[in-house]
Amino acid sequence: MNAETAAVIDASGVHYRDLNRGIREAVTRGTRRFKIENACGQRYIGDGLTGDISITIKGTPGNDLGAFMDGPTIEVFGNAQDGVGNTMNAGLITVHGDAGDIAGHSMRGGRIYVKGSVGYRTGIHMKAYKDLFPVVIAGGRARDFLGEYMAGGLLVILGLGFAAEEIAGDFVGTGMHGGMILLRGAVDERKLGKEVRMTEPARADLEILDRYLPEYCRAFELDPASLKDRPFVKLAPYTHRPYGKHYAY
Repeated sequence: MNAETAAVIDASGVHYRDLNRGIREAVTRGTRRFKIENACGQRYIGDGLTGDISITIKGTPGNDLGAFMDGPTIEVFGNAQDGVGNTMNAGLITVHGDAGDIAGHSMRGGRIYVKGSVGYRTGIHMKAYKDLFPVVIAGGRARDFLGEYMAGGLLVILGLGFAAEEIAGDFVGTGMHGGMILLRGAVDERKLGKEVRMTEPARADLEILDRYLPEYCRAFELDPASLKDRPFVKLAPYTHRPYGKHYAY
């Protein structure tokens, strides 16, 4: 099997260890393209893989999809569970559905694009360093603690199909001390963590958004112009003392 031929794997009833062992053994033999069918909760798919590898998944992969990934591309035709892109360094994960909690946890680089909504604590501990710049864009809404303890990168919530006030849950940006959150529509300031303030994005902020939004729209066949019907707001920390005198509130 040459490097351009996709290995098709039927994951029905396959234990996650056997599935991931098979993928790694195939990578060692030179396979770089994979199609996984009937995924149903198998964890750790794509974890730690590096280089020009692509994995297409039909079904619902389990927790920590693409964790510690450094370069590959993963596309999910379905929903994804918790921990998508946990501590990933580089690459692209595209989810044609919803993603669970802590998507982008401690993410250090690469992009995660979710067509639907994301769960609690999306982007927690995201960070950027030199050329590494993590990006998470979700088309629906986010639950509580979006961008908690965020230190770098970009989080974007588009709120498609939701009213502006529903775009994010409570405690947005709690403990945030770096990076930027862009919401397509303002939220009640009472939902914000005490470390962040809501402002109008500067031109430079929107230029950063424009680097990634066209790719997101191509992935899900959206018209970028359709996202201009309501303005974006920017959430960013205004202090380098994220905890201040309070740990929780």
